[in-house]
Amino acid sequence: MKLDILVIAVHPDDAELGCGGTIASHVAMGKKVGILDLTAGELGTRGTVEIRASESAASSKVLGISVRENLGFSDGFFVDDREHQLALIKKIRKFRPELVIANAIKDRHPDHGRAAELTRNACFLSGLRMIETDEEGKRQEAWRPAQLWHMVQSVYIAPDIVVDVSDHWKTKMDAIRCFKSQFDASEGDEPGTFLTTPLFMKFVEARGQEYGHAIGAAYGEGFTNDKQLGVNSLFDLKLS
Repeated sequence: MKLDILVIAVHPDDAELGCGGTIASHVAMGKKVGILDLTAGELGTRGTVEIRASESAASSKVLGISVRENLGFSDGFFVDDREHQLALIKKIRKFRPELVIANAIKDRHPDHGRAAELTRNACFLSGLRMIETDEEGKRQEAWRPAQLWHMVQSVYIAPDIVVDVSDHWKTKMDAIRCFKSQFDASEGDEPGTFLTTPLFMKFVEARGQEYGHAIGAAYGEGFTNDKQLGVNSLFDLKLS
């Protein structure tokens, strides 16, 4: 299955929180979107691997994505090395996305920045034909996504672009709420975290409104890119 967009996120629910509105908006445009979770989030204070997998499946249905897989890397301890790069390269070559969305380049959680660097390296290396990978015994062709964007997560980062997700904000929030183990304090008897407080959902709402305000929209999601951006016309820009 060839995808238009592949979101590569280290923890289940990272994609929903960082770019759920963008996913939903592009699905509505008819684009094929997939999510690749790098870990099962097994070090999380709340929930289990099985519960989070079930929540991910429910969220995927809400978002309407084409595919979701999990690479099973070690939560908290994966590294940006040859083994992990090759595992990720295989998936990039399998799905051949035009565009990849990755974790934030820096964030409070060290996994996020490390996953961003791993994804950046894998996207580049995936385009080198001398790196051989195979799927089910068949050699894969080299593939490099045309674009790599990084979401903004807990730590504020001034975005290079903001996507208007006003019409899809409810879908984003519905997808986030599928992860009851992480965000619903009434679920289970595990310790509460900042994520289970009303303040966290207010933070998500405020961030969306802040980015939306910057482009004259109700809600927005911001992304960064380490390359110079180009347009064919100045009229391609949406100005507030």
